[in-house]
Amino acid sequence: MRFAAIILAIAIAVSAPAIDGTPSAGKPSDKELTRDWPVYGGTPENNHYSSLSQINRQNVNRLQVAWRFDTEESGGLQTSPIVVDGVLYGLTPSQKVFALNAATGQLIWKFDSGIHGTQPDRGLTYWSSGSDRRILVGVMNFVYALDASTGKTIVGFGKNGDGRIDLREDLDRDPAAQSIYMTSPAVIYKDLMIVGGREAETLPASYGDVRAYDVRTGKLRWKFHTIPRPGELGYETWPKDAWKSSGAANNWAGMTVDAARGIVYVPTGSAAFDFYGADRLGDDLFADSLIALNAGTGERIWHFQGVRHDLWDRDFPAPPVLLTLERDGKKIDAVAQTTKQGFVFVFDRTNGKPLFPIECRNYPPSDVPGEVAASQQCIPARPAPFARQMLTENLLSERTPEVHQWALQKFRTFRSEGQFVPFGVGKDTVIFPGFDGGAEWGGAAADPETGILYVNANDLPWTGALADNTPSENKENSPHALYMSQCAVCHGEKMAGSPPSIPGLVGVSERLTGAEIIATIRNGKGRMPGFSNLADDQIAGLLGYLTNPAAKEVAKEIVTSEPAPLAIKYHFTGYHKFLDPDGYPAVAPPWGTLNAINLNTGEYAWKIPLGEYPELAAQGLKNTGTENYGGPLVTAGGLLFIGATNFDKEFRAFDKTTGALLWETTLPFSGNATPATYEINGVQFVVIAAGGGKDLKSKSGGVYVAFALKK
Repeated sequence: MRFAAIILAIAIAVSAPAIDGTPSAGKPSDKELTRDWPVYGGTPENNHYSSLSQINRQNVNRLQVAWRFDTEESGGLQTSPIVVDGVLYGLTPSQKVFALNAATGQLIWKFDSGIHGTQPDRGLTYWSSGSDRRILVGVMNFVYALDASTGKTIVGFGKNGDGRIDLREDLDRDPAAQSIYMTSPAVIYKDLMIVGGREAETLPASYGDVRAYDVRTGKLRWKFHTIPRPGELGYETWPKDAWKSSGAANNWAGMTVDAARGIVYVPTGSAAFDFYGADRLGDDLFADSLIALNAGTGERIWHFQGVRHDLWDRDFPAPPVLLTLERDGKKIDAVAQTTKQGFVFVFDRTNGKPLFPIECRNYPPSDVPGEVAASQQCIPARPAPFARQMLTENLLSERTPEVHQWALQKFRTFRSEGQFVPFGVGKDTVIFPGFDGGAEWGGAAADPETGILYVNANDLPWTGALADNTPSENKENSPHALYMSQCAVCHGEKMAGSPPSIPGLVGVSERLTGAEIIATIRNGKGRMPGFSNLADDQIAGLLGYLTNPAAKEVAKEIVTSEPAPLAIKYHFTGYHKFLDPDGYPAVAPPWGTLNAINLNTGEYAWKIPLGEYPELAAQGLKNTGTENYGGPLVTAGGLLFIGATNFDKEFRAFDKTTGALLWETTLPFSGNATPATYEINGVQFVVIAAGGGKDLKSKSGGVYVAFALKK
């Protein structure tokens, strides 16, 4: 998370004198040629594919910067913009919304809700009917409806007619105590806006209901309970009345709509608490599931549960991809879902029938008192996983003899037995690939002409363990207990965190004021959700606990006036990335990959490392791959574009057939977002949001950079 609170006006910088194509202030005439990127993921199939081919294998090395738009904000960007009728719509790091002339980068309008956004915001949604053209966009827990031409809120939309809906409402719980944020854009089916949301991963957590709202009025039209109520399918997979206290099983990653069939495909995440589930014994439908719903009514058509009784936070991390495949000479409309474990599940999208065999295997039981792990988990027989599955001694880093010896000694203290090994008490268990994947939220691209799926992946191990809460930690209302139940899951028992992904909190008062710490606890920041369920005196107690080391022992005995979040017998000791003493992965490369998988056959077309550490490359250790966030874009011009890599700030174009690198350029910040492409007046552009934010050694920002061919 980042704690910068800079709110600056948006400025622009345009540098495209040699590139033609200038529609009038976002209103091109009907005669002008415009080919758009109108939805998150590029197309309704969410395949990140464009039929544009002006930029191709032969000329991609002639790409140059067409324009740049600098939001003049820090904090990083994960946004994939949309482009409609010559206008590009995007977001700033603080969740201001803007519209640009997509040919020049000139600002048309900007919308500032007055809310300083602190959560990731990965995209926007466009809807139109006749002259009614709207941008639907999440700003923290609100969804705003904006006039696409002016950026002004739509009067009459929402419960209060003020142009927005509050996602904390309509969840059958006290809205003031809910923590939910719109991090992935809504999807559209006819006049419905279908939404999910990001939620807390500790208890209490909001329900992960999938909800559809009338796009004209903002009125709730239907919702699907991902934690079933009595009498609903799946209720028997939870303990009796568990729905009253459980939460999450939410869609934070986004959805995909088959408009012709009226089906919305919804991938969900784990139920809270992530790593100890004694209060939710059973398979826990519909957590960790791909659910096919009737987009008009919310009724379930079919589902597949990817992880039963999840104890590892193995959310489905991205919207699925729709494509058509061949089987025995026949065309089958399919849906492909990537996972954090590195699997690809492929189904007939009409009925959920697997298109590759799925094998159910027995896995170890839990030895933690009160826990009952699922005896079986099911994984696809093909394609082979696109990330490594088990850490062994022969996979440890050989970067230097000293690093290898350190890694070997450390590894021998771990339990490493592959997938679905429940966490134990007191000994770290290896999760490989780690908690951030495998696949992540950027999602996959698919070429509809070939059936090849392109997915970038992280390939690093993480570790974690459970610990028995001490008597002071079980004193439910103490600040110490609050920290252990709500904060330690990420920041660790000793506040060490897991930099750079999760910062440590030791000495946090030297970096942030008390007001900034309180705001972060309430609203979240980056990958951290907010804790709106905590009362003022609980937050004050946490502030003292975090900022005054001498008060920590006293804080164990303090009791606040408000009831504490649900106490659990065991807490998670924190996310620990397996890094060597120099901060590099303690395993052999590749540390990040780009994969091309033929889903007609289940075979790999190619696989390459993705990304470098510049300082290691300068020492001769190149093509290691790195962690990467954001997805690929594939085009009919034979190209695959991707930024994503955390440390080298490169934006690359590969030959989609062979994986050969054809072009690269350095961005102002790492491009941890999915690129988009579009055409105006016969000129094809490729644009990516560059904001960084994943590398603590580098600054973060918010710059959109568009490229076109040099004439």
